[in-house]
Amino acid sequence: MHRTVVHLNDADPTKIQTVLQNLTNLYTALGPDLRVELVAHGPGIAVATEPAGELLTGLLESGLQLCVCQNTLTARGLTPDRIHPQATVVPSGVAQLVIRQSEGWSYLHP
Repeated sequence: MHRTVVHLNDADPTKIQTVLQNLTNLYTALGPDLRVELVAHGPGIAVATEPAGELLTGLLESGLQLCVCQNTLTARGLTPDRIHPQATVVPSGVAQLVIRQSEGWSYLHP
């Protein structure tokens, strides 16, 4: 099984689409033996607060776990009901990245 944690801290729509396309390509290449967490913090939480596009919807259906930083939500005055319903709130986005890497997950920051 391949386990990959992907770091997103950029709100630029082109960057978000590029990250989602990279993930689509990753799922195509590695198939069902792939587990991916997309960790969004800072401006990157736009991926979970903006209307979900087809790429994100398809990735979530493929098993993508979308993790959103509680620290960012707090700093921006957002409540969990303002994010994508399939997103998981983690206490700290950067800590989630460190935890996954210490567990042996591959790290991507496209």
